[in-house]
Amino acid sequence: MKVVTVHLPEPYIEAIDELVKKRIYPNRAEAIRMAVRDFIQSEANISE
Repeated sequence: MKVVTVHLPEPYIEAIDELVKKRIYPNRAEAIRMAVRDFIQSEANISE
């Protein structure tokens, strides 16, 4: 995997942290990876 730096608004980070706190995702990185994957699959119809 490669590292990508992104700047997100504070409310996005708070929402991601809440998902991590609820143990829906193990950490921020995994939550963001899943969100990007879902976005790409829905918008570009690309599968892994």
